[in-house]
Amino acid sequence: MNRRTTTARPERLVLFDVDGVLVDSHRAYRHVWDRWALLHGLDVDVVWAATHARRPAETVAEVAPELEAEAEYLRLKSFVRQLGDVFPVFPDAAPLLATLTPGSWGIVTSGEASTVRARLRAGGLPVPELLVDGHAVRRGKPDPEGYLSAAADAGVPPHRCLVVEDAPAGVQAARRAGMSVVAVTTSHAPEQLAEADVVVPGLSDVEPHLRAWRERGG
Repeated sequence: MNRRTTTARPERLVLFDVDGVLVDSHRAYRHVWDRWALLHGLDVDVVWAATHARRPAETVAEVAPELEAEAEYLRLKSFVRQLGDVFPVFPDAAPLLATLTPGSWGIVTSGEASTVRARLRAGGLPVPELLVDGHAVRRGKPDPEGYLSAAADAGVPPHRCLVVEDAPAGVQAARRAGMSVVAVTTSHAPEQLAEADVVVPGLSDVEPHLRAWRERGG
């Protein structure tokens, strides 16, 4: 569920992607997608390149349109369950989130809300009230719908929102929404994230840019 239950509106809003930004999921998901690709005789690198910031069913539809996307999505979820608890949060996530007041930040993810909440709690991170997941939108990233939905829900104009992303599709979605973007190079090379306003190695480098963005008034 992505609707806010409080009436207070922040002046500015920070929005985070989850996988590759708050949660270190790269290795686990690479294992899952490689397993799935090999099962269907597909090129593992082509499949992996199509996954980032995308909803799983959309990736399946792109790389294997002859398959039933929703059925394969369920298969992928079963592969993830078999992996167990291998989705740690990034160590720098907690200190960064601690600098933000409740209600001033949220999440826009291609994943499922229940899974995201469970992984954040398991890693000791707060769970924001504002969470737009892949099931809450008709079109996933790089479409801006998710980010625009989050901004509208918070009552904050897009130009007063800052997004933290790690994938080209997510950066494109945020830019198309008219938002500022800081990209972290946890899953992609800097040149692949060139559309972002700022590209930094990780979350520990985000806070100075977040502070400067606040001082500029968004």
